[in-house]
Amino acid sequence: MGSGGGGTAEVAGERRRLINVAYRLLGSVTEAEDAVQDAYARWYGLPQGRREEILSPGAWLTTVTGRICLDLLGSARARRERYVGAWLPEPLPDRAERDHTGGPGAAGPADPADQIVLDESVAMAFLVVLESMTPAERVAFVLHDVFRYPFAEIAGVLGRTPAACKQLAASARRRVGPAGAAVTATGRADVVRHVKEAWETKDIAALVALLDPAAVMTADGGGMVGTVLRPVEGGTRIAEYMVAIADRAPGLELLERSVNGVPGLVAQRSGVVMTVASFDVRDGRVTRIWVVRNPEKLRPWARED
Repeated sequence: MGSGGGGTAEVAGERRRLINVAYRLLGSVTEAEDAVQDAYARWYGLPQGRREEILSPGAWLTTVTGRICLDLLGSARARRERYVGAWLPEPLPDRAERDHTGGPGAAGPADPADQIVLDESVAMAFLVVLESMTPAERVAFVLHDVFRYPFAEIAGVLGRTPAACKQLAASARRRVGPAGAAVTATGRADVVRHVKEAWETKDIAALVALLDPAAVMTADGGGMVGTVLRPVEGGTRIAEYMVAIADRAPGLELLERSVNGVPGLVAQRSGVVMTVASFDVRDGRVTRIWVVRNPEKLRPWARED
């Protein structure tokens, strides 16, 4: 055998990292898993001799996964145009909380959602900004700024020069913009808790006080469940909408949960998660709310009976 190729365990051990890359590129656990599966199928489809010639199977798999994701991002625009209402990335629960509540976290690492590391690069606010980038910008930015791949390797994914990839990452960085006023995890959790309490008591005045006057709420129902199709703008309008929803949904239980690694809220009825809400908090007030109600995107939150 040659010096390359890698053993079966070594190659299989790349899956977690590839899932993490693909989720940040695509914003979908299902699509990330499919992309990684496709990359592995191509790897095992190579002749044995060709696999043995590859010095770094991990680098090869990353390149192929990146190219697959790039193709998917290129076709995403057409799919999003057919999507009913706003499209939001799939929210992820904290695995420890899933284990605690009897969710599929207990099923082990075979679930791709369990393999995704929850950090600032999967926060809903960050993923939504990534959606504003061109496919090439997103690939260059995620691979370089998040995973620290050199531009020479990224060039192999994008089919461009390293200098061009560097320019793409710089352009993407400008889209991210300034981080704004930092909010500690404790401070964010306190704000989310107060939102929960005001929502439960239908206290419009308290909600308005917690919301930035220019706050925006975006909901994703995918046409499968009822929700607003356009963003709700303005703290007062959002507060009124939230209270109206509470009036129309008796028996809904609100829970404080980690959503993509930061404090959020989950609404469930009879133990079934119906809604997952993420918040962006600046200067002690909520500036953005992302509400995911599409049941297909809530599968990682499902409880096992």
